Amino acid sequence: MTTIPAQPAGDGRPKPASQREGDLLSTRVVLRIVLTVLVVIGTIALIWVLWQPIAWIIVATFVAVALAGPVNLLARVMPRPLAIALVYIAVLLIPIGISAAVLPPIVDQGVNFVNDLPGYVNDLQTEVKKNPKLTKLDDDFGVTTELNRIAQDAPTKIGEAATIIRDFGSGLVSSLFAGLTIYILSIFMVARGRTWIDGLLSLRSGRESKAASVALDRISNAVGNYIAGAAVQATIAGLCAFVILTILGVPFAGALAVLYALFDLIPLVGAFIAGVIILIVTLFADFPTASIIWFVYASAYQSFENYVVQPQIHKRAVALEPFVVIVSVLFGATLFGVVGALLAIPVAAAIQIGAQEWWRYRLEQQDLEHAAVTAAATAVDS
Repeated sequence: MTTIPAQPAGDGRPKPASQREGDLLSTRVVLRIVLTVLVVIGTIALIWVLWQPIAWIIVATFVAVALAGPVNLLARVMPRPLAIALVYIAVLLIPIGISAAVLPPIVDQGVNFVNDLPGYVNDLQTEVKKNPKLTKLDDDFGVTTELNRIAQDAPTKIGEAATIIRDFGSGLVSSLFAGLTIYILSIFMVARGRTWIDGLLSLRSGRESKAASVALDRISNAVGNYIAGAAVQATIAGLCAFVILTILGVPFAGALAVLYALFDLIPLVGAFIAGVIILIVTLFADFPTASIIWFVYASAYQSFENYVVQPQIHKRAVALEPFVVIVSVLFGATLFGVVGALLAIPVAAAIQIGAQEWWRYRLEQQDLEHAAVTAAATAVDS
């Protein structure tokens, strides 16, 4: 047996063995703490540097989870590679089709709107002159005069707008590269993700592996159900908006309906923002009739969606409290903008499910340990 050599104490006497072992343990604890702090700092620095690709991987994971349901459904009647190809071709064609259907009318109507803007301002001036109070306000502040100046200058600004759009070209290219990267990553995740997960779970014991598998399955189902529910909700919102705008005779109703559906995907505030944008458009279409009808409809539908549709989606898919939903959306939007707001609720649901399954696993472990101790004590007594 190896013994620790005696070290002289401060007064020349050797230190006791227990004190020497305590000094060694103290040194090891300090080194361990220092190393832990350095590892944590290094990990945070690495995440900070690699945050963009990490964010792409996170988004790709949610895309893969959302598309796993349709892929699994088609895989029942055809080979899985073919099912993946069909689903991802559809995902690629949907934005292309929407852009082809929406962008040309928006450009045409935008140009027409700029050209017709002086006429709108003249109509506004005519209406203002009919009302003495509005006439006085206009004389005091010169609102219609300023609007008329802006309207006269608007056609000459189209070239400048084209220059601004051109300047955004590099940003558009970066966005397309990010989208393509996320698209490809999600394909790999759908095709091989389950194999990767099973391989990682096989490294743990049977009970730990089973508990982790249950948690991951619950998270996958919750995220998939939430995304499917949100997509259905946005589709219904867009179709209803299209019907109302068509009845009101608002120009480019299809493009505005698509805009309303896309914004409706943003929890809590998305439909409100789109409703305000459409309300501004109705001011130039059939004021005040179309504006009043749209305002009443948008307010009623927003209330119906917030208090009836969304709670059902959250209850059935993610089982989150409204307070948690609001806080998660605020945090996500503050940290990562629109993408953070879109992913906030699924991420909150994943955290909640993970915590629930971990706590359930801990309780089961405690019950098993208690049962083992009781069994051992009974065996000793007998």
